[in-house]
Amino acid sequence: MPKRETRPAAERDPRHDEAVRFCRDVLPAVSRTFALSIKLLSGELGAAVRCAYLLCRIADTIEDEPALAAPAKAELLDAFVRCFDDTAAADRFSQRTAGLRGDDAHLRLLANTGLVFVAYRALGEASRAHLRRWVTEMVGGMRRFVLTHPAGIRIQTLEEYKEYCYYVAGTVGYLLTDLWHEHEPRIGLREHTMLRERCGAFGEALQTVNILKDVARDAEHENSIYIPEQVLRSHGSAHATILTTDHRAQTRAALATLVQLAWRDLDDATTYLLMIPRRAVAIRLFCALPLLFAYATLRDLTRADTGPLTGQAIKISRREVRSITARSILSVWSNRALSRLVERTRTKPA
Repeated sequence: MPKRETRPAAERDPRHDEAVRFCRDVLPAVSRTFALSIKLLSGELGAAVRCAYLLCRIADTIEDEPALAAPAKAELLDAFVRCFDDTAAADRFSQRTAGLRGDDAHLRLLANTGLVFVAYRALGEASRAHLRRWVTEMVGGMRRFVLTHPAGIRIQTLEEYKEYCYYVAGTVGYLLTDLWHEHEPRIGLREHTMLRERCGAFGEALQTVNILKDVARDAEHENSIYIPEQVLRSHGSAHATILTTDHRAQTRAALATLVQLAWRDLDDATTYLLMIPRRAVAIRLFCALPLLFAYATLRDLTRADTGPLTGQAIKISRREVRSITARSILSVWSNRALSRLVERTRTKPA
């Protein structure tokens, strides 16, 4: 049985039950994909991953806010980190985000940051340590990029691009892997060591696909361009012309470089998935679903003419989501079956 480590009920915040209800309720509103996966994880592990995801979404929402000046974002991110150790700071934090813009779900999440930290403080000590370490690492990287690009993030080189992906997504791979080891007895020290060699690629692969499908949205609505200027210039485009029609062919050629990187990252992430012990079924399925959705999204993105550059949504259908989910459940016990499902998904819709 998975290890369970929870704080005694007497020590819990009286808002604990409200916090758990809120976290469960808001999760599908801020992420359809991960809401499906997180529901597969039970007990302390499920609670820790759900809380971790929401904390990361809060930080990401702050980073993406175009109306905030870079120093104000950095100050808000610093205040967010202080919430891990200061209950009062967590309860006050929502007041500091009251003027931010965004969709209703993310604004609701920001307004209830205090409740997410109530859920965090109800976790066992080891789980809290993993969340604090890796979310703090993520936020520190976000803060540095915000201050390095005060007029809006403009990634310059491929090396900077990889560094950014590590901070905002690779850290999540480490966080999850440490939680697997903490709560799944089948992932012992040897398995944990092996998984840690690949876990950054798991998170970064999903991030790379998200960047590629949201090029126009990020540039137009969040004033952020993650496609490296170096790569764009090598193909005759630039940040200044990334969305102009007369440079579309050059920009698409530059994106092809990152598409190849994304395919490699996804393949490394598949290796990570197949290294997870087969009897750790819930964890394997948790990892398989977003990975297969990313393969399907990248497949469709490479076949789209100009979608990512015009703001056209690249999103797999609900029918394919259901099909991938059903096939994953049938394949999760077998590395060979999962590998076949990956190959099928990367070439044609399920």
